[in-house]
Amino acid sequence: MAFLSRKKEEDVLKSEQVLLDATLMQNLQDRFCDANNLYLRCLDKNRTEVTKTYGSKEELEYLGSVIDMDRHIGLLERLLNSRIESVIEEDCGADGIRMCGVAVKVSGEVSAIWIVTGVMEDAGCDVPDYIMRTTPERYYKSIEFLETLSKQMFAVKLEELLAQEAFLKSRESEIQMETELKRNEAMTAIVRMLESEEGFDKIVHDILKEACEYLGISAAVLFRENIDGTTVNMISEYCSAGRESRMEASQNISKEELPFFNGKPYMISADSMMPEAFRRMFEVQKMKAGLFLPIDVSGKTGMYVCFCEDEKERIWDGGEIKFVNDVRRIIQTILVKRIAKNSLASSYASLEAILENVGCGIYVMDTQENTILYTNQHFRKAFGEDVRSAGIEECLRQGAQSEDSLYFREVYSKEENRWFDLHSTRINWVDGRKVLLCTIYDVTDKKLYQQKIERQANNDFLTGLYNRMRCEQDLERYIRQTKEFGGEGALLYIDLDDFKHINDGLGHQYGDVLLKNISGSLQRIPGVENNCYRMGGDEFIIILAHHHMAMLQQILDEIKALFTKPWMLKGTDYYCTMSMGVVRFPADGDTVEELIKKADIALYSAKCAGKNRIEFYDDNVESTSYKRLDLEKNMRNATRNAFSEFEVYFQPIVNITKEGNPCAGAEALIRWNSGELGLIPPADFIPLAEYLGLINPIGEFVLREACIHCKYWNDMGHPEYKVNVNLSVVQLLQNDIVERIARVIEETRITPQNLTLEVTESLAVNDMSRMKRILADIRHLGVRVALDDFGTGYSSLNHIREMPIDVIKIDRCFIIDIGKDDFSNAFVKMVGELATAIHVNVCVEGVETKEQLDALVGSKVQLIQGFYFGKPMKAEMFERQYL
Repeated sequence: MAFLSRKKEEDVLKSEQVLLDATLMQNLQDRFCDANNLYLRCLDKNRTEVTKTYGSKEELEYLGSVIDMDRHIGLLERLLNSRIESVIEEDCGADGIRMCGVAVKVSGEVSAIWIVTGVMEDAGCDVPDYIMRTTPERYYKSIEFLETLSKQMFAVKLEELLAQEAFLKSRESEIQMETELKRNEAMTAIVRMLESEEGFDKIVHDILKEACEYLGISAAVLFRENIDGTTVNMISEYCSAGRESRMEASQNISKEELPFFNGKPYMISADSMMPEAFRRMFEVQKMKAGLFLPIDVSGKTGMYVCFCEDEKERIWDGGEIKFVNDVRRIIQTILVKRIAKNSLASSYASLEAILENVGCGIYVMDTQENTILYTNQHFRKAFGEDVRSAGIEECLRQGAQSEDSLYFREVYSKEENRWFDLHSTRINWVDGRKVLLCTIYDVTDKKLYQQKIERQANNDFLTGLYNRMRCEQDLERYIRQTKEFGGEGALLYIDLDDFKHINDGLGHQYGDVLLKNISGSLQRIPGVENNCYRMGGDEFIIILAHHHMAMLQQILDEIKALFTKPWMLKGTDYYCTMSMGVVRFPADGDTVEELIKKADIALYSAKCAGKNRIEFYDDNVESTSYKRLDLEKNMRNATRNAFSEFEVYFQPIVNITKEGNPCAGAEALIRWNSGELGLIPPADFIPLAEYLGLINPIGEFVLREACIHCKYWNDMGHPEYKVNVNLSVVQLLQNDIVERIARVIEETRITPQNLTLEVTESLAVNDMSRMKRILADIRHLGVRVALDDFGTGYSSLNHIREMPIDVIKIDRCFIIDIGKDDFSNAFVKMVGELATAIHVNVCVEGVETKEQLDALVGSKVQLIQGFYFGKPMKAEMFERQYL
């Protein structure tokens, strides 16, 4: 059990699992050991110490001297490898001393291991007097209680995390709906300008004004290339209030001063890396972020619409970029109409082309004749041809009768059982008629999801009571009210006694029935009502506000009386008692965390005193074992120091199906330059990192760095560039690997389709069903998947057909003799035909000579990677050559 002196307390590490709260485990351990005269220690699944071993220096040194460490290690291995047993006893090699391991499992996986050591009372006179002793009966009962308590604690923690996630999703949904509403209103106003008879400059100014006000940015301009082809003029500008116009000073500007004027789109955020030319322009113009989008004139880029932010840091998100691209298309359409002087028919065709692609239902109505002039495909798909049958006719009629030029209403259709956002505005149709343009968005899924999230965020799914998150919110509010209005409140922490026996004896379904019955009975007690919360498992909290404190004793008496009566379960009466801890606020504490902790201390005192009782918090019972350890800081510093010696290199990948073999992206490769050992080959340190469990943070570092650089390439005129990143088996076996990848994508804002994750062929066939599920979830994010080292593993062609992949990478060993060896030629040809049949691309690795390249040209290979085109290089060198 490694009872060594605490010589490295500062090096105790926190488990990577979210559910494994080291402080909570330490508190549980110390109280448990005090109550049961046992020596206890907690490890995580990686054998990392989570809690300090309980006991004094003398006690630990004695136990370390008599316990066989090899048997202790053997006990750990048995617990980690057993799929069935969760409690295992091991002979520790010392008479009168017993050692037992308890594995705490979540979803079938070991999350924590308790090592429990007890010295029996009959251990003999050789055992020092300062060693705590126990009896065999008490030892085994304590182990059983420890197993039950740990399971319940982990279940409560899991439910708390789920509730927090639901709450955050609810807030995100509200923000998303507000953002979409504003975007829809802005786009509706911009679409109205398609039929404006104003001059082109005025129309563009109004469009830029609507776009800037929606985006909340300071300025937008439209540049036009002059006839000489070397200078440009600013032909339209919008500035926010208080910003000086630059219209007159922005005529006959040299294109060299505008590095974006080359036909490519540029999306530059405040944190984007920029080439020197862009950096100088941003410095001169005092810009912090900008979007620069080309507009075609007669088949070539003749204009640029630019959105600029010079007042605050700005990070463009995907929705904003899509919005400005839609604005660019509308300006493009207006420009084409003005240049071509379209007829009425062509004007209608242009308008219809736009309205068919705006992403919402469109309904155009002649308000004089009360006739429908136009509906787009989105509208017809949602409601059919007959509006009356859709149940929204009344809302459309109200919009037509409204005196306002703009009309908005959220509509619920009982007939359709759906929610809609309806916007309407009056415009001139292509033939000059006054019409009502209605845009209709189906928001049913968002409404239902929002309602579901709100319920999940606040209510316990089993009992219907409020949950832990709502309890903490309400408690904070009651504490604040008590401070404002005076008086005091109370928190009652209830835990059912021996609830495990009900679950084990009758089954969990009857345990759930009992929890529901108890919840309903507590709510019916006067003064409790809606202030009762289920904290998880068999734990409840009741909060008494200051205006109910006069009823405290009455409520306590009724709760005690409630648990003196039997509960009818499975046709028989069963008795279930409870223990309770009570704290008063603000006398015992004035924060949520402090009150719940102290109530838990009082509850634990009630349990230790024999259960079925109520204990009020007393300052004297709080032991010094509640000192907090700052484990997280040590972990973060260690990770930061490790990454300082790592660097990501990039090897170019070219597309041989296009003229000139252009670069299509790169593969990201990790390099380690150790300060003491020098440059370490990847073949040496990557297997070591996997063995030590360090490949997860290193792999995530590589993924994040690769995505950051690829996003920069995409923003700097190469939106087609992709980056490949290798995933090891250790990374793929993480339960949250998909969530980790999604988080990196969100943080770096890379387009998911520009990220390719490579897995080896041998990895994929180890557990085909699991790998297919994980890879399918990764592809659902929009990320591409490549099967690396194809041909070197043992996968069958049937497996290849089943796997969710986008690219097959042929290993370099098949390319060495390509063009000279019949087997190599046949293998590459076979793989190319196989890839065509299953609709994936082929990438060949290890191409080093022109002869190898010539042998591959004309085959069904699309991508090539190798020293012939470039060795792995630093990001700066790659960008100099290919950006």
